[in-house]
This record gives sequence, C-alpha cells and structure tokens, in this order.
Amino acid sequence: MELLTLNLRATWGRAYVRVVGASRELSWLVFEVTLPVLGTAAYVYVYRGLNAPPEFVGFVLLGGAMTAFWMNVLWSMASQLFWEKESSNLEAFFLAPCSRMAILVGMAAGGMYLSLVRAVSILVLGSLLFGVRFPRVEWVPVVGAFVLALLALYGLGMLLASLYLVFGREAWHVSNLLQEPIYLLSGFYFPVRALGPWVGLAASLIPLTFGLDAMRQLIWAEGAMGLLPVGTELAVLGAEAVVFLLAAYKALHVMERMAVREGRLTLKWQ
Repeated sequence: MELLTLNLRATWGRAYVRVVGASRELSWLVFEVTLPVLGTAAYVYVYRGLNAPPEFVGFVLLGGAMTAFWMNVLWSMASQLFWEKESSNLEAFFLAPCSRMAILVGMAAGGMYLSLVRAVSILVLGSLLFGVRFPRVEWVPVVGAFVLALLALYGLGMLLASLYLVFGREAWHVSNLLQEPIYLLSGFYFPVRALGPWVGLAASLIPLTFGLDAMRQLIWAEGAMGLLPVGTELAVLGAEAVVFLLAAYKALHVMERMAVREGRLTLKWQ
C-alpha cells in the first residue's frame, strides 16, 4: 500500500507541473492555438477552392487539433528524459525510491491534459472561423476511439523517451525528422486512404493514423473514406497500446541496468 501511494504521488508530481503550466502563462496558449489554426486555414481554403465536399473542412480541423498531441509526444514526452539529463535532473529520477514508470505515466497524464486544452481550443476557434458543423452522431464511440488512440500514442511516447535517452544528442534530430513527415503519412489533413493501402498500413505504426481515421469514420460515416473498418482500426489501436506500454516498461528496466552497470546515461559520456 505504501509503495502504491508513493508511486501515485510521483505520478501526480510529474503531472502537476503540466496541469498548472496549462494556465500559468496564458500568452503561450494564444500562440499555440492561433498558429495551428492559421496552418489549418491554408488547407481549408484549398479544399473550398476545389469545391470539395464540406466534410473535408472538418477532416482538416480535426487533424489540426490532433497536432497538439503529436507535438506534445515528440517534444514534451519523447525528449523529456534527454532534457532532464541535460539539466542534471536525471540522476535524481534514478535515485528516487518510486518506479520510473510512475514518472513517465505522470508526464503522459499531464501532457494529455495540456494538449487537450489546446486541441479543444483549436476545434472551437476553427469551427467558429470556418463555419464547421459536426453531424449529430453517437459521441461515446468517438470519445472511445480518441482515448484509445491517446493511450497508444503516449505509450509510444514513453518508449521513445527511453530510446532517445540512449541515442543521446541525436534525440533533437530524430524529433525534427518525425514531425512534418508524420503530418503527411498519418493523414492529418486528408483521408490517409489517398496514400494507398500499403503506405496507410505502414503509417499505422503511428497510432494517430488509425485514431484519426476511426474518428472521421464515426463522425462523417461514408464521406470519411476510411482505410479499414472502424472495428479493425480500434482493435489495432488496442494492440498498439498494450505493446507500446509493455515495450516502454521493458526499455526502462534496460535503461536502469545500463545506468548501474555501465554509467553511460550521464551527460559527461555523451
């Protein structure tokens, strides 16, 4: 019981800074909401100029909102342990009596909240600016698909946090490399089926690919041009969530052994 309480306190401690940070500097929120909306606007006017079906504007807006989560996973989740090492806090993490997994879960929970505030703001502002009207659907499956996608996505972020730490200074370059290409491969601004079935299936290694596709199918039904049936995509997301979380747990243990046996995780060896 004491160990559970300790780990829960560690989880809340890492989540707290992100929860409080969501409202501490409101000027950041303005820029982090308006800039993605401006980027989304370009795709909106392209679709309108081509007289595309109106649901395509909804596709773009939903994808623009989900960029908040991908950016958070790359820069505040995957890169976090590397930055903690840069600021000499990593040793404290390994010396703490709590589970390192509890620390990562706290980072993920806080990051989800922080990104959710930005994603909802982008959806609301974009809907008002572009006149997007979402059809009346059963929202429980949509929320379920969203939650499942986030579990898989942040499981991937936890795994990348350990891998980035081993990569050392290459972490910055890997994040830059993964940022823009994933917008294309995961179909943030268009149905991923347009890339072809094989590219779409390969891109499904990033959970947002099937997460976005499933939510679009649940909201816009036939007009969404889904890659696979919703049930199949949700099953894949569930499997990815389990695999990524287990892999993250295993990677943390490997990292701990490396820290004890070889001492290669401290800054002086990078």
